[in-house]
Amino acid sequence: MKDARQNAFEILRSIQIDRAYSNISINAVIKKEQEDERESSLLSALVYTTLEKIITIDYNLSLYLKDPISKLRPEILTVLRLGVCQLLFMDKIPVSAAVNESVRIIKSTRYSFAAGLVNAVLRKVAVNGLKLPENTKVDAEYLSVKYSCPAWLVQLWINSYGQENAIGILEFFQKKPRDFVRVNNTKITTDELALSLNGEGVASSVCEKLENSLLIEIKGSVEKITSFQNGYFHFQDISSQMFCHLFAVKPTDTVFDLCAAPGGKSFTLAEISGDSGKVFSFDMNENRLDLIKNGAKRLQLSNVVGRQGDASVFDENLGLADIVLCDVPCSGFGVIHRKPEIRYKKAQDIDKLPDLQYFILCNASRYVKQNGVLAYSTCTLNPEENEDVCERFLKENKNYVSMSVDSTLINTLPGSKFTTILPHLNDSDGFFFAIFKRMR
Repeated sequence: MKDARQNAFEILRSIQIDRAYSNISINAVIKKEQEDERESSLLSALVYTTLEKIITIDYNLSLYLKDPISKLRPEILTVLRLGVCQLLFMDKIPVSAAVNESVRIIKSTRYSFAAGLVNAVLRKVAVNGLKLPENTKVDAEYLSVKYSCPAWLVQLWINSYGQENAIGILEFFQKKPRDFVRVNNTKITTDELALSLNGEGVASSVCEKLENSLLIEIKGSVEKITSFQNGYFHFQDISSQMFCHLFAVKPTDTVFDLCAAPGGKSFTLAEISGDSGKVFSFDMNENRLDLIKNGAKRLQLSNVVGRQGDASVFDENLGLADIVLCDVPCSGFGVIHRKPEIRYKKAQDIDKLPDLQYFILCNASRYVKQNGVLAYSTCTLNPEENEDVCERFLKENKNYVSMSVDSTLINTLPGSKFTTILPHLNDSDGFFFAIFKRMR
């Protein structure tokens, strides 16, 4: 059985070379290796912390390398990054363990000749500690190294939200993500669920902003919790829950959720409506559609109907709905703290997203009844994918108007007809939404 460091090395190498997903890779290793809780925790910490700090780590590595980092073989670079992560950001790991285990790992590869380099560089990092650029100017380049976020993305946030908010976003993404759940009010009350979870050793606290919402702390697998098995709750960040509560969905409403997987918004709207009406949840991927169907079955929400469908293709056989949601594919810059590798996307990687998002929004608008509601949302913080798409839609679709929302739940940026949920102002994921009404 491989230890946590060896597994972390292999996962990080796979992410670098094959663009593997961190959470999927970690879960697969834990399941395969059947590691105990301590080893599993160390593995997760090693992988996620290294990913979160790569730019900071690489800056510190570059101070002690003769050649550019880009010249290093992926295996050598991965070992060095993993070692620096332990030395600079994991206080409980002794220096000797971080250095010696890194040397051991590189010796187990075909690049054992680099053992001396790994040893020398890591010992220099251990002696000198964390280094940041030596300038007093707080600009995108400095903030990029300090918070390990690409300079272009930092500059985007500065330009879009101001430097104070940009730093607030970066600081927030240094924190451990919090887990919010939406109470299934068709089966249990919030107070009853809190008591049930407490009896199972799960700490929880009531969310003051929103009814039927709890903040919970789960250790280990959620599938083992009886309250989860009984369908008493589903995971949904508070930003997404607030969005759902703004609709005031009625028991008689028909809802289309066009990009629904894994189903959180569909489930919440079904619960708000009292398990009546109809919520049709679509996804084009069969495996992701199964997530919706299985979730609805666990929650015993008979009014959630999972269907396979492409949000970019109009299907006249579906009819019309009172409420249509399109939570479109996006760059995901609002959930970096949950998926750390997202931050390393390049600007050109997302250039085509706004056109796709606009196309889906226009297609979704064709399903809305007269006087019905159309909602557009993303989990990103990028005006090109958010405000710009919505402004274009209003300009080219005169039968729709923007609707104002109850802002008492959300700390929003002033002066916008749409809603950007900045994470540091709401203690939530970053989120954007716009709500439109069809007038004719």
